Amino acid sequence: MLALRRAIWALVLAVSAPAAAPARSPGEPIRGLDVVTVEVRTASGRHRYQAEVASTPEAQAVGMMHRREVSPAAGMLFPFTPPRPAAFWMRNTLVALDILFIGPDGRVTGIVHRAQPLSERLHPSPGPVAAVLELKGGEAERIGLKVGDRVSWPGLASHRPGAR
Repeated sequence: MLALRRAIWALVLAVSAPAAAPARSPGEPIRGLDVVTVEVRTASGRHRYQAEVASTPEAQAVGMMHRREVSPAAGMLFPFTPPRPAAFWMRNTLVALDILFIGPDGRVTGIVHRAQPLSERLHPSPGPVAAVLELKGGEAERIGLKVGDRVSWPGLASHRPGAR
């Protein structure tokens, strides 16, 4: 079963990845990505992050791979229109990341704490998601993030059911 899941996920990545990525140094942010302020609301307060938006297949395939460090104030947002199930892995990712699955209503539906660098283990969403937010490993614990907490960013409304 695990081998079948890996084969299916490899096929999904192969289909969504571009034929050739633009030349860039490993760990260098992808040029041309929009950056938005993402606000995460927990019992400890409001926490803001400057997140690169991986809205293209190329940006989503590369994500935060090859980066040697991630600022605690930064992240990467992967929006999905329409919302859909998603799965992430840490192939070629050199630093531990927290992976937040965000439902169409802006609520956190699942959290992967400190995903192991360089692992090909799949981390699936617990259902359809409007986005995934990757943060520096340990950040979710630091701010007391729990399933059900709210996340917002400019453009979230376009991912809600019935939105145009």
